[in-house]
Amino acid sequence: MNSTRAEAAPEAAPLGRRERNKLRVRERLYTAALTLFTEQGYDETSIDEIAERADVARGTFFNYFQRKEDLLGTWGEMRRDQLRDSLAADALGAGATRTRLQACMRALGKMNDEDQKETRAVLMAWVRAGRPLLEEPYLAELFSELVADGVVRGEFREGTDADRVGHALRDLYLGTLYRWCMQPGRKGALSKELLAILDILLYGALAQPAPARA
Repeated sequence: MNSTRAEAAPEAAPLGRRERNKLRVRERLYTAALTLFTEQGYDETSIDEIAERADVARGTFFNYFQRKEDLLGTWGEMRRDQLRDSLAADALGAGATRTRLQACMRALGKMNDEDQKETRAVLMAWVRAGRPLLEEPYLAELFSELVADGVVRGEFREGTDADRVGHALRDLYLGTLYRWCMQPGRKGALSKELLAILDILLYGALAQPAPARA
């Protein structure tokens, strides 16, 4: 099954009033938290402040999140869903692997570029909490799947390890994102940098082919 393609999902049953209200409260808490993290920083924001901004009792927070750090996991999940939505409806198509990987990098660049202040505020806390190690490596799996398709089609040299390339691309993305957050720049700068890094990984930087391994 190719997860880079949109698939028809079974139509979900309508939510009842209670479920809709619970979703609204959870969304208010999440939105309030991100706003506060952006305004004053993750470490400087308390659960009491989040509850007050969301206009709920402090105890209500714990009905949806066990601790403040859980909001960072939710942020990661929301970004994963946002990326998946942007690549849905066969947006990646069946073209060359380089073209498909470029589409991923552009989508990632745009997603972060839309709100750099929020990304910077939450990313720093997300990294300090060890979330890149704790969460499912969705991006590495997405990249690996695309590269694996390219290997089958003969676009990569024989013996290319798709999983290794996928993890390398994820590591390069996170490192580039981190630097970008530390050096606020103009719109579109992240996408440009991600595309440049992608080309270096795909085509290398040496003028001569690497020597054969002993």
